[in-house]
Amino acid sequence: MAGESRSERRTGLLNGFAAYGMWGLVPLFWPLLKPAGAMEILAHRMVWSLVFVAAALLVVRRWAWAGELLRQPGRLALVAVAAGVITVNWGVYIWAVNSGHVVEASLGYFINPLVTIAMGVLLLKERLRPVQWLAVGVGFAAVVVLTVGYGQPPWISLCLAFSFATYGLVKKKVNLGGVESLAAETAIQFLPALGYLLWLSAHGDASFASEGAGHAALLASTGAVTALPLVCFGAAAIRVPLSTLGLLQYLAPVFQFLLGILYFHEAMPPERWAGFALVWLALALLTWDALRTARRTARALAVAAAAATAAAVPVDTVVRQPDGVASGQEPEPAS
Repeated sequence: MAGESRSERRTGLLNGFAAYGMWGLVPLFWPLLKPAGAMEILAHRMVWSLVFVAAALLVVRRWAWAGELLRQPGRLALVAVAAGVITVNWGVYIWAVNSGHVVEASLGYFINPLVTIAMGVLLLKERLRPVQWLAVGVGFAAVVVLTVGYGQPPWISLCLAFSFATYGLVKKKVNLGGVESLAAETAIQFLPALGYLLWLSAHGDASFASEGAGHAALLASTGAVTALPLVCFGAAAIRVPLSTLGLLQYLAPVFQFLLGILYFHEAMPPERWAGFALVWLALALLTWDALRTARRTARALAVAAAAATAAAVPVDTVVRQPDGVASGQEPEPAS
């Protein structure tokens, strides 16, 4: 059993590295789709993502969730909101990469955990630990420094961070699996995206049929580029602890940041370095706090198990965790 458990964790880690690695290296892909503009690429991404995930779901014959979703209008409305928000996120990201703003795009995903925490406080009335408050304050200071440096707020970063944080919040309420959620969202996106592509073709502005078979194949592959990391992420999420996934999530913006500097040769003036340093400090605080809380939770559970064994009563009636969360529950994530 121990060997099987280690094998499962190893498989989970490999899938986690694959998922975040693909997300981190995706800035290399979008420029290959030129001369297609960001809107055309976005529309193709929506259309081909649905084709890809629908084919995958047909193979595994996993369609029961669709009927349940259609019978729940409130949940379906949330899926529509998620589809709208992720459309904004995808569109801004593609435009940013193909317009020479890879570093600023990476910043959006660095600050995303901080925005998620802030939204939890403002919208869900969550209570933060002191270190989390400190991290949010440092993140706000980073945005101020970058605003001064840019001469305006880092709109690309903020748009990506807030749209993805909103997307995560809505998906949490919808509670669908990754592939199923992508299928539902792209089903909503499909007709508007297809209509836009047909409109482009009618006006002679579409590149799909005019730039050769290789270009058309690349546009069609946007479905696989969107879905494959999600499949790997799903395989990782069920095999490795949340604390490990929380650390792995930083791989994607790190890769994007390095690509922006080393491959795309984007400028990094001192004020931008200062802003990024503050963001990294905030993330280091969050990571340290999350790991510390996970260790405290593990110790509390161990004490509870020992007490339950001695007293022959259920574990979750014996002790409460140091931060007030019942011992039988998942610890509240730091991001």
